[in-house]
Amino acid sequence: MLCPVDRTPLVMSERQNIEIDYCPTCRGVWLDRGELDKIIERSAASSAPPRASDPPHHGQAPRPGFGGGYGSGYDQPYRKRKKSFLEELFD
Repeated sequence: MLCPVDRTPLVMSERQNIEIDYCPTCRGVWLDRGELDKIIERSAASSAPPRASDPPHHGQAPRPGFGGGYGSGYDQPYRKRKKSFLEELFD
């Protein structure tokens, strides 16, 4: 199949049982019928709200006198943001 944008042959890749056609030239991503629905369903399942048994997370309040912005008194170490389902899909 050819890319609708630049007529380059599309490359097919399978990620988590979902076939993705992408153009190596323009980096466009093309999905067949039903594939977007699968992605949305898995994304919603991976971002489900925490269970009631999980304790709530409370961050520290900024220390007085340090103002706002980056590094404004938080003593917590940097935590890497959890990847979403979509980021894992398009790695």
